[in-house]
Amino acid sequence: MKSYQIMLFAAMFALSACSVNTNKTSSVKSDSTIQETSVKAIVQGVIAELSIKDTIKTGDSVLLKFTVRNLADTAQQFCKWHTPFEPLMSKYLEIVNEAVVEADYKGAMAKRIMPPPASSYIKLNSKDTLSANVDLLKGFAITKPGKYTVTYVGQNMSGLVVNKSISFVYLK
Repeated sequence: MKSYQIMLFAAMFALSACSVNTNKTSSVKSDSTIQETSVKAIVQGVIAELSIKDTIKTGDSVLLKFTVRNLADTAQQFCKWHTPFEPLMSKYLEIVNEAVVEADYKGAMAKRIMPPPASSYIKLNSKDTLSANVDLLKGFAITKPGKYTVTYVGQNMSGLVVNKSISFVYLK
């Protein structure tokens, strides 16, 4: 009977190690992670925002403007990785249509050394603003007409927070 109990315990232990992971991962960060990053950005006085035309015709460039503002009284810096301030080398935007189907990312995916070297930071003087544009068609498969929503998801690398998503209509 004692050997039966030992075998039962061993079997239960082995099976518990093979449990199914039901946690779903997503590129959307948890509320606590976003809030923590937002607080850090607000304390630093650096904010970022997205802008795009409301309506874009098929065949035209889908230009997204990414603007960083330093509201602080001192110069601040941010990492340019995962922002339009470098060539499109990572998926730092999430683009979904009305059916919440994500546009496929077709751009490059760079591997990075950590921590980022000093050359990967951009210094922004007090009260200054810096903007960059990126053509979303160069990195994302946006092929069907419809309404799309763009969300910035690169805050954990760049340290920049964009509090609002933006939308545009892609027409034939």
